[in-house]
Amino acid sequence: MDLILQSVMMSERSNPILPGPRNGFLPDSDEFVFLMEEVSRKLRRRFDAAMARFELTRTQWRALAYIYRTPGITQTDLAKCLELERASVGHVVDQLEKMAFVQRRAAQCDRRIWELHLMSRAIEVLPQLRVEADRIYGLLLHTVSPAEIRMMRSSLAKMSGNLESVLGGAAVGADPEPSEASSP
Repeated sequence: MDLILQSVMMSERSNPILPGPRNGFLPDSDEFVFLMEEVSRKLRRRFDAAMARFELTRTQWRALAYIYRTPGITQTDLAKCLELERASVGHVVDQLEKMAFVQRRAAQCDRRIWELHLMSRAIEVLPQLRVEADRIYGLLLHTVSPAEIRMMRSSLAKMSGNLESVLGGAAVGADPEPSEASSP
């Protein structure tokens, strides 16, 4: 990491056109977003390690949590919740089914639709998974006050809403549609 920083600094000196930390290349907004990404990455690593003890992936744990929250959720709706393609969720559900955590049942209204239900093995392990999740959240938040959590939750909800209103249903990486107010 130090070598990269030294390389960038040397490039800045030898190439004054190259933007760098001293001339606004990394504004506070970048540092803030990078910090959010770093926290998210560290949290994912902790969850991966904790779930590995149960021979589960983080995605499988999240799938179980959504199925617990919404018994009978369809694979399509689960894919939306997990922000994965339907085929990827199908593979996750296949794995959970092999582990006897989940059962697929054809929907009564349409036999082509699979509804997902937890099996007894999942119901038995969920309290242990909850303890692990709470332990990790405790590590994450132990120096953060309830007031700070409320403030961050509010700020993050606003940021999420900002992106949702701009992106709407647009594909990731697509330019947002200009608003009518900005049209010539």
